[in-house]
Amino acid sequence: MPTTVISGFTRNFLGNAPTWYKQVILLFLIANPIVMYVFGPGVAGWLLIGEFIFTLAMALKCYPLLPGGLLAVESLLIGLTTADAVYNEVLTNFPVILLLMFMVAGIYFMKELLLVTFTQILVGVRSKSALSLLFCVAAAILSAFLDALTVTAVIISVAVGFYSVYHKVASGKGYQQKDHNANSDAEVVELHREDLENFRAFLRSLLMHGAIGTALGGVATMVGEPQNLLIAKVVGWDFAGFFLHMAPVSLPVLVAGLCTCWALEKLRWFGYGGRLPKPVRRVLEEFAENERTSRTASDKAALWVQAAAAVVLVLGLALHIAEVGLIGLLVIILITSFTGVIDEHKIGKAFQESLPFTSLLVVFFAIVAVIHEQHLFKPIIDYVLSLPESQQPGMFFIANGVLSMISDNVFVATVYISEVKQALDSGSISYEHFQTLAVAINTGTNLPSVATPNGQAAFLFLLTSAIAPLVRLSYGKMVIMAFPYTLVMGGVGLYMVTHAF
Repeated sequence: MPTTVISGFTRNFLGNAPTWYKQVILLFLIANPIVMYVFGPGVAGWLLIGEFIFTLAMALKCYPLLPGGLLAVESLLIGLTTADAVYNEVLTNFPVILLLMFMVAGIYFMKELLLVTFTQILVGVRSKSALSLLFCVAAAILSAFLDALTVTAVIISVAVGFYSVYHKVASGKGYQQKDHNANSDAEVVELHREDLENFRAFLRSLLMHGAIGTALGGVATMVGEPQNLLIAKVVGWDFAGFFLHMAPVSLPVLVAGLCTCWALEKLRWFGYGGRLPKPVRRVLEEFAENERTSRTASDKAALWVQAAAAVVLVLGLALHIAEVGLIGLLVIILITSFTGVIDEHKIGKAFQESLPFTSLLVVFFAIVAVIHEQHLFKPIIDYVLSLPESQQPGMFFIANGVLSMISDNVFVATVYISEVKQALDSGSISYEHFQTLAVAINTGTNLPSVATPNGQAAFLFLLTSAIAPLVRLSYGKMVIMAFPYTLVMGGVGLYMVTHAF
């Protein structure tokens, strides 16, 4: 226990994070102003990016909002960016923030329907390879018409439901136990510990297949990812035009990605191939049967309401009748109104998962503002545009892919498409070549960016979600599990970009 006020401050700083981690963060905070003064804002900006990635990589040691937020605040104090620049980044990405605030909460109120549906799939499909492929295909199809974050929220909600059911049983409790702490294994019976570890491996692989599926489908349509819509508006493509221009790249990559999914499960490489233990399957089957037989008329009515809300959600997103976040708010209103959830505290629980990540995303936009203000990517853009036209699509794909691995792919796409549009307006390139470069920018920001969790918001959401610590899905684990997909999707995408146009 601390004996002085100073030792109390030391202990309280970043709470229960390891001492070495606290020391590293303090070192970052001390070093940044010195680097800024000695080497200038360019070097300090790149150092800041590396430090922020470190906080993401250590997400299981300390939630990145805290150390990342300190780094972001310091970047403002030492002049790497301004409050106005951060505000503009947040404003530009406000639809994404709305989505996180309301859509994730909307999915929370649909969890009973999702758990019933996916439990039937899980216990009905015995082949792990077929089940993984089904998850990947479903995520790809949904992401093509919805949004990757929404689909990821669904997958996370389902995985948390599965895990909680078995963890209660493994801890010697019943399905209906309300106050169970799934984050602690202290009560897990020794007999169930090995099955629990195998179940975690099983869920990790399903989560990663699903997350990869969101990237496979999200690249294909103008509503799949936020930057797709931006690129489509700048180039002048409608929904069909966007799909047709991306198809020479997106469809071969989809086939290659699904083949990779199947192969990884068969070969059990890179952390994949975990099977559902038989005792866990029996528990889930018993749970499904118990839920079915004990379902009251009110429960059945609630499931019908959730199903109707799901139809409204899909139609609303597919037809883009409003911003995604507003449709999420509509789902919340519909489900809570017709299922009797009228207590403020019960409604508030739905926002517990999304708001910490929303805060983290705003901090992330502060780091993006540093990249923007210091023009850290501009030398790369200038170099690529100086190359012969025939080499530019491939180089744009590579440059976008590498930068998207360390930065936000929405920001990278925004910067690149703006620079290329200026080249078109100045007469430096033709409109046909401009469209080819737009394809390279879109695919480059969507495909290789799966390499790291900070490449795509959906992956970052998965890393910082409630399910990640439960199934031991760390930053490093995600990088390793994404590696084969990165090679295949990046390789096939690059080949098609350089040869299909």
